[in-house]
Amino acid sequence: MDLQKNIRDRCHVNTNDDGDSFVGVKADTDDAIIYFPIGYQLPANDDDLRVDINNLLGVLAAFMKEDRVIEVSKFEAPRTVDFPMHAYLKVIRSFLRMGRYYIETDPQFRTDTKGKTSWPRTVREQRALVQKNGSLVFTNMTVRSVTPNANKQITQIHRFCVYEAFEKMGWLYVPFMPDKPGPHPGIKESIYILDKKLVATNDDVEQELFNAMRDMLVYIDERSSDKQYFFGTDFFENVWERMIDKAFGVEDKEQYFPRTRWLLDYGRDKEKRPLQPDTIMIYGDRCYVLDAKLYRYGWDPKPEHLPNSADINKQITYGEYIEQTRCLPNEKLYNAFIMPYNKENNLFMLNSNFGNIGEAVSDWKPNVKNYERIQGIVVDTRYLMYNYIGTSDQQKKEMAGCIEKVLTRGPVPASSI
Repeated sequence: MDLQKNIRDRCHVNTNDDGDSFVGVKADTDDAIIYFPIGYQLPANDDDLRVDINNLLGVLAAFMKEDRVIEVSKFEAPRTVDFPMHAYLKVIRSFLRMGRYYIETDPQFRTDTKGKTSWPRTVREQRALVQKNGSLVFTNMTVRSVTPNANKQITQIHRFCVYEAFEKMGWLYVPFMPDKPGPHPGIKESIYILDKKLVATNDDVEQELFNAMRDMLVYIDERSSDKQYFFGTDFFENVWERMIDKAFGVEDKEQYFPRTRWLLDYGRDKEKRPLQPDTIMIYGDRCYVLDAKLYRYGWDPKPEHLPNSADINKQITYGEYIEQTRCLPNEKLYNAFIMPYNKENNLFMLNSNFGNIGEAVSDWKPNVKNYERIQGIVVDTRYLMYNYIGTSDQQKKEMAGCIEKVLTRGPVPASSI
C-alpha cells in the first residue's frame, strides 16, 4: 500500500448516482478507498479527516447488524464472511497508545534486605532469628522481581497481529508500517495460546487486547482470500433512517402506526402489517411525523430526486390517523421529509444544519391542514453523523422551527392539472 499517498485521495463522497451508493471501506493489498454518504463535507485538515473516517466506521458499526466483509475476485462472485473491524482498530489503537509490543515478564527471585518480599520463599529459603518472645526475624529475604521477555510466544503473536492490522487499516491513523513480524506460532496454535492467556488474566486492558487479537486470528484462519474486502453497506438509506429516528424520534412509536385488517366471511379475521412512519418527534405538546429519505435532491435539486406520490400520500395518511386517534388540533401536528445536504456546498443558499426547501401537497386534499403540507427538510450529513446520539432540545427546537415554516406559507394554489 502506498503510505505516501494523501489520505484525501483515498476519500470519495457519493452522489447516489447509478453504482455510486456504497458507504464504507473497500480495500485490498494495494490500496483502500473510503466512501462517504451523499451530502458529506470532508474537513480541510487531514487530522480531522482521520477523525471523520473513524466516526464513519463507528456509525456503520453501530447500525449494521454485524461487521461484514465481502471478499471478491475482481468484484465478481462476491462471498460474505465476518470481518472483525473493531478488532483490527483495537490492535492498532493499543499499539499506538503503548508505543511498543506487548511483552510478558518472567518472575525472578533473589536474596536481599529490601524489595517485594515473597514470604513463602523467604520462610523456605532464609534463616530466621528467633526472638525471646518466640517471633521470627529475617535479616535477609527472598524478594521478587520481573524481567521482560520479548522472546515469549505472546509477544511474537502480538507482532504478527500488529503488522496484519496496520497493513489493512493502519493508514487510517498514521503513514507508518511496523517491521515485519519474525517467527511466530501458527494461526491455530496462536488462538490456543490466547485462549489460555484469557483464562489466566484478570487485567481488563489485557483481556481487551487478547480478545481483539483472537478475533483477528479467527478471521484470518477462516478467510479464503486476503486480496479484497469491504466494510460497509450499499443501503445507507437504512442507516440514514435510523440516525434520524435515533436523533429525533420517540421510542414507543408503535402507537402511531395506522393498522388495517380483513374481516373475513370464511375463517378468522386477519390483521395486516401496519403502515410504519420512520420517526415520530415530540417537541413540547406538538407532534411531527418524519420520513427520512436518502434522496439526491439536497445535492442535485431536480424534481425527479424528490419523494414521489406514494410517499406523499402515505405521510398524509399518518397525519390523518394521528389527528383522529390523538385528537390533535391543526397547530400541533406537522409532517416532513428529511433529506441529506451539504451546508457548505449547496444550491439553496443555505448554511445551517437544517433547512426548509419547499413542501409537498396532494390534489385530493384541500391542503388547509398543516399535516397535509409535507415540508421538505434538508439536514447536513456530517452534522447528523456526529450528533445523532443524545440529541438536545435545542436540536429538536431547530428542526421544529424548520418544519413550522409551513405556518408562514400562503394558501396552496389550485392545481392546474
